[in-house]
Amino acid sequence: MSYLAQNTKYVPSGFRKLMYLNWPVAILLTAVACAGFIMLYSVAGGSSEPWMRTQIERFALGMALMITVAMAPIWFWRNMAVVSYGVAILLLVAVEFVGVERNGSQRWLDLGPMDLQPSELMKITLVMLMAAYYDWLPRNKTSRPLWVVIPVLMILAPTYLVLSQPDLGTSLLLLFGGAAMMFFAGVHWAYFATVIAGGVALVVAVFESRGTTWQILKDYQYRRIDTFLDPANDPLGAGYHITQAKIAFGSGGWTGRGFMQGTQSRLNFLPEKHTDFIFTTLAEEFGFIGASALLTLYVLIVGFCIVSAITNKDRFSSLLTLGIATAFFLYFAVNMAMVTGLAPVVGVPLPLVSYGGSAMLVLLIGFGLVQSAHVHKPR
Repeated sequence: MSYLAQNTKYVPSGFRKLMYLNWPVAILLTAVACAGFIMLYSVAGGSSEPWMRTQIERFALGMALMITVAMAPIWFWRNMAVVSYGVAILLLVAVEFVGVERNGSQRWLDLGPMDLQPSELMKITLVMLMAAYYDWLPRNKTSRPLWVVIPVLMILAPTYLVLSQPDLGTSLLLLFGGAAMMFFAGVHWAYFATVIAGGVALVVAVFESRGTTWQILKDYQYRRIDTFLDPANDPLGAGYHITQAKIAFGSGGWTGRGFMQGTQSRLNFLPEKHTDFIFTTLAEEFGFIGASALLTLYVLIVGFCIVSAITNKDRFSSLLTLGIATAFFLYFAVNMAMVTGLAPVVGVPLPLVSYGGSAMLVLLIGFGLVQSAHVHKPR
């Protein structure tokens, strides 16, 4: 039985729950979203259409959902973990049959007013399920092989479904996020060392096999690796995105070209300027200072979540908060690494800044879970 289940006298009621919200996190989330509104206004050429107004409406809805989720007792969300995960799996399976295809990928379900991307929902429900699992599991069994295999299967099942869409970026986030949850729960480091060693050996084998009779990858896949390592090899083809992004970063300098003065975005050299590559637009217009300011906001959000998790005596609440914070960190870390050329372009949006409905709403629901854990923790 969890700590809160044994100490119900600590649970606040009524209007006091609003007072117990983690307001620094809520304010920082709003600040990041406002930066996104400004950039969407800029990339649209000084207009609230077609992106900024819709994004503001989605954020307002998301904040309402966050507060609603926060008001429900944390034990309710613990009990809903298995159901939520099961629903997300069914939605991923539905994508295989009735999903909407765009740009060669089948990732969305048409719900009428908006499209839902179930893989975004899975990032949150996977964290919920693993937090509930390790809250239920006695700590002395955490590293036993049988009890390690179960969460691994929890991670691999949705990862396979997402990878088949295909969506490499989200599948990697699921893998890393799930592994982080196992680490936070106290799984022995030897398991992680084994996986890392196997990954390094696989990478070495991939490069060593090139041009041999036992070549692991196809020739075109090796060309993609070459392009990632040196985009100048194909500046008008596979290396075009990252080449233009680097030009935007370089032209921004320390203070930027000025609001709505970015040539790469204004002249449409920069691809996906309102979604995946919006960070490069911000860096070009506001420079190193503006990019660093946004990164600081992200780090502060993660920091406040970590503090909340550390000070929470309930194991489920603590693991849930750490898991959501990790998912959020992976979001912006992978996007920033991607657009700066430090990681391959895998199609991961910048949280609360890139234009998109499913990602924003699901992320704010996730922070609603963080708020619920904070509101209902023992005081």
